[in-house]
Amino acid sequence: MLADEGECRVQVGRLDSEVHLPGEWINALVGFIGSVLPGWRDDPRRPARTGEDALTAQLCAKLASASRHTPGWDFLQFRREEPDAADSRRAIDLAVAPSGSVIWIEGREYTEYQTLLPIECKRLPTPTGHKRDEREYLYSRFSTTGGVQRFKAGHHGSVHDRAAMIAYVQERDIPSWAVQLDEWIDGLESDDVEGWSAADKLSLLVYDPPSRVAGLTSAHARSSALGGIRLDHLWIEM
Repeated sequence: MLADEGECRVQVGRLDSEVHLPGEWINALVGFIGSVLPGWRDDPRRPARTGEDALTAQLCAKLASASRHTPGWDFLQFRREEPDAADSRRAIDLAVAPSGSVIWIEGREYTEYQTLLPIECKRLPTPTGHKRDEREYLYSRFSTTGGVQRFKAGHHGSVHDRAAMIAYVQERDIPSWAVQLDEWIDGLESDDVEGWSAADKLSLLVYDPPSRVAGLTSAHARSSALGGIRLDHLWIEM
């Protein structure tokens, strides 16, 4: 019990206008986003939606509220359809940025005008439709709409070392989708699709059946001109 812990000291204050954070802080940010997912999904006040745009708009609102009321995360903001830093013609589904603070990570400055972490959101399975590829979470043979492919090709996040994918799992469970994506990656490799290999397979880092949320990661090599990127994956069974 808290009452048994002795004297409790409460400190009140605010972050400096310029905050220096270690590089591994992004890991904690990804973990914070993952921790918000089940509460958002299970919120009885949340209107039932299935479309990607509607779900992402809801999640953005929930993350904004959660960060504002969680000590240590209240200097962040979450934005929808943010123009990509390298190509403003392309929009990021969900972007994390500072709010009222200047943040430094490994010598790089981020203000409220710069994205800390670009996030792409996709449904699993991919909705059926004209020119929709079932592998769209990874790759689309019809267009550049493949989620992971956008990061691999530098269409999204080319100025970033880290990015994330969120999957709204609407059928089946997370372990079965992890197997399915590995099979698709094997197929892309065997078909000699440029840039794809077994190295792109996802590693399931943590899967919590009670909350039906998982964290996965994969290292996707881009062209030498773009440098590498680490892509973290957060999946939630809806």
